[in-house]
Amino acid sequence: MDRGLLRGLCALSASGLLLITGCSGDGGGSGDGKSTAKPAETTTGTVAQGEDAQGDSADGASATPSAAPTALDITLDPDRAPKTRADAVRLAEKVAAGPELWGVGFVIASPDSDPGTWPVLDSRCVWQREPVPDDVLASITRYSELPAADGKGPIRVAATVTVHRDVDGADWEQASTLEEALRCPEQTLRAGEKVSGLNSVGIPFGTNGNEYAEDALYETGDYQSDALGGPYSYIWTQARIGQVTVAATGRVSQGHSGEELSSALAETQSSMLVRLETELEVAE
Repeated sequence: MDRGLLRGLCALSASGLLLITGCSGDGGGSGDGKSTAKPAETTTGTVAQGEDAQGDSADGASATPSAAPTALDITLDPDRAPKTRADAVRLAEKVAAGPELWGVGFVIASPDSDPGTWPVLDSRCVWQREPVPDDVLASITRYSELPAADGKGPIRVAATVTVHRDVDGADWEQASTLEEALRCPEQTLRAGEKVSGLNSVGIPFGTNGNEYAEDALYETGDYQSDALGGPYSYIWTQARIGQVTVAATGRVSQGHSGEELSSALAETQSSMLVRLETELEVAE
């Protein structure tokens, strides 16, 4: 599965670069005042290193583009798809990243969330955990942290795996998530912690380097904490394969950069997607 890890890492890093260099959200809010998600996409093209805007390489030779893939290079096994809550909880627990994926020095920050609840952005733009709806089998959020040390503040991260009853439900979650930054450009994560200046971009399969998931999104903003100060970098990434969405989010504090966070999120989400593929694809 090394190929999957590398594919996901490169694509997610490219997505982060794309957003940081000028993408922003566009679209309309859901209008219901409550959502599980982040705003319609606006993307800009990028030029590959070593090529000019006309597609010529740096040495003057004309670049020949390779054929773009039209679907993930895995085949999902319907018999392995979760059909009960117990199946969904087992899958989410296997896929969700803990400290072992985030890197050296990361530790568990708090217990896993109740799989019968999931994160909801309410009408006041405050994140809450609420019971999952009927079309969601289970959702687990796993919290990790790089503790403050050597004059640097903590990095706080979380991984969420949500298992829907079917693909349509997972697809709806992706679309709904893209609307949240427009409905709530400033959001309260918890008491004393807020994010603002949010920008989101949708990355459907086959666009902007996405060859790792059937759909993906990327969001950045500014994190402010009563205890830690700010503003600091905040990033949310989410991807869908089949009926499952996989999200990784984090915020830094004093002494840490947005690039450091982006790299950690890219590698961690990529590793979670490899875990998910291993669980759902047809065995070779």
